[in-house]
Amino acid sequence: MTTIPKLKMTTDVPESITAPDVLETSIGTFEFFDGVPTEKSASMAYAFLDKVNAYKAMLATLPTVSINELRRGQAAVGAEACNQMCIFDTLMDSTGLFLTGNTSTMYCVGFLDLENDGPTVIDLPQGMLGVLNDMGFLHMTDLGAAGPDQGKGGKYLVLPPGYDGEVPDGYFVVQSETYNVWNFMRGYLDNGVEAAANNIRDNLRVYPLSRAENPPAMEFINVSGKEMNTILPEDYTFFERINEVVQKEPEGFLDLEVLGMLRSIGIVKGQPFDPDARMKEILVDAAAIASATARSVTYHPRYPGTYAWRDTEGTWVVPFADHDSSWIEGGARKIECQMYYHYNCIVVTPAMAAAPGPGKGSEYVFASLDSQKRILEGSKNYEMTLPANVPVADFWAITLYDTQTRSQLQTDQKFPTLDTYTEGLATNADGSFTLYYGPEAPAGKESNWLQTIPGKSFFVCLRMYGPTEPWIEGSWRPSDVELIE
Repeated sequence: MTTIPKLKMTTDVPESITAPDVLETSIGTFEFFDGVPTEKSASMAYAFLDKVNAYKAMLATLPTVSINELRRGQAAVGAEACNQMCIFDTLMDSTGLFLTGNTSTMYCVGFLDLENDGPTVIDLPQGMLGVLNDMGFLHMTDLGAAGPDQGKGGKYLVLPPGYDGEVPDGYFVVQSETYNVWNFMRGYLDNGVEAAANNIRDNLRVYPLSRAENPPAMEFINVSGKEMNTILPEDYTFFERINEVVQKEPEGFLDLEVLGMLRSIGIVKGQPFDPDARMKEILVDAAAIASATARSVTYHPRYPGTYAWRDTEGTWVVPFADHDSSWIEGGARKIECQMYYHYNCIVVTPAMAAAPGPGKGSEYVFASLDSQKRILEGSKNYEMTLPANVPVADFWAITLYDTQTRSQLQTDQKFPTLDTYTEGLATNADGSFTLYYGPEAPAGKESNWLQTIPGKSFFVCLRMYGPTEPWIEGSWRPSDVELIE
């Protein structure tokens, strides 16, 4: 006689793995029949899943969309081919929109299109400092003083993804994982602005290796004083932009999980991105939440390593948290730190994250709140002090930025900067500098004043070029930004 085993009843199953008939959650009430969701509940769950994936995908691809906006902005002024480069002949002023661009160095920027051109040569002159970043905004190599040519100049050869052809001798070879590559350079101002521009124009060459015998002429487009938008969008347009990159770049250039999230919201290489009304509504909402998150991480950071000298009681923060351009610790990505940087800054290189030694490189700190942790308001008046003996081998610079665009604050002052070279900058009796920010200059303090705009917020960036031991050790620090009551 066959014995029929006794069936276990649902009541024998641990509650931790069952779904009750009703689940009350922050996004609504889910209803089930013996663990099976109703059609309405399943629809609500999918809507939330799509929104989460869209939200996470947007934050994860901030770097890629940011560098793509640089590509689009440069192309809009005529710099599309590798031999077409934007140069700031008279430095960058507040007219163009660039994430925390500065007024103190000469920029020359362009893009390589390795899919179209194949292996591409950068013939670099002496006296340059540059970086190559791929479309993930990942560091590929430094150029110039921090690169393998050690400031002596030389020829770099950038290879496309999957390249297996011959590689000639005589080049610093760089392998790219993406077809587009941002070619970012700065010219030294040791001999003045005009000399830096002439060095670049007369000596820098970029061309496809296939045309090495007859390189195309360089085209330098002066964009000083020109309107130029390179800021990443924060609305539904963001998803159109990331789709643009996915279609252009090779499969797998982004992390598989990120590509999976993009796929779930309809962004797939080789397929049109055409969300229906339901998905578009979800993407619009996800973009708004992601924007609010990026701004919260920017202006109210919570990771200790974001604060200068890890002093969370202070208000100064470092764009490269922990002075690390990889944002990796213990085998894990510090996602908020990476988000902070790419929402506010451009150019990724270890040489900018931490000074390679006393008197070398550069470091930066930002302040977007006053000493009492209050938002800086352009209608009010503030002061801050740089103690005597500013510890730099080269120079220091203070620049004001717009909190909306994270670009130079656009005021009546073309260059919203005070620095070592500011003519007439007044020094206190003890050798310190007191600087003033407000809509109008305090009487007698005009030389030490930067203008702000009533109704707008702003933040302050202190750049230290060639920082020395007191800065690196933290024994010399700027004051907080103080409200003048």
